[in-house]
Amino acid sequence: MIAIMSGRRETASSPARWPGFASAVWGFAFAVPSFYWAMGGLAGAESTIAPSLVDLARERNPGFLAVLWVTGVLKVVGGMLGLALVRRRAWGRGMNRLLQLSAWGAVVLLVWHGALFIGQGLLVQTHVIGIDPELRPISRWYTYLWGPWFVAGGVTFMFAARAHLSEVADRRPAMTAGLVGGLGALALSATAVITGIG
Repeated sequence: MIAIMSGRRETASSPARWPGFASAVWGFAFAVPSFYWAMGGLAGAESTIAPSLVDLARERNPGFLAVLWVTGVLKVVGGMLGLALVRRRAWGRGMNRLLQLSAWGAVVLLVWHGALFIGQGLLVQTHVIGIDPELRPISRWYTYLWGPWFVAGGVTFMFAARAHLSEVADRRPAMTAGLVGGLGALALSATAVITGIG
């Protein structure tokens, strides 16, 4: 289907739209394991995530189950954000700013989280940091699967946010909102690391 946008023809698969769709697919796909584990499924969990988390899931720990459900919902919201970034002309100024704030916040949170997994994992793999030998295989999953997956999500949201911004009429306020979102996410991430909860 062809749409007319800002005086030029654009298809659904054009470079200006694919990042939003990629972000949506990333969010919806990533929600599946969270919901699966929250509902009691453990296939694949024992070899790919930390044993302490597997134990919490197996014990049906209420707090951990709540975290799984909330993260699953947040990932679905991320998928919806990706779709919202595709529909640029339909939104008003306030919504465009909210989308930019959310998208750049997601970019920073995802890239930061993924980079931590990759960085710590590489330090473990090169024996700079020592861990229990039994945890090394799981560390590899964090280094080569979960870390890159988070980074890939952040990159898709970055391209989606940029494509969205290129079609926004009130670019300066939207850019400011994006900057606030990114800096807020950076401050949150840094605080989590400093306090030892991230």
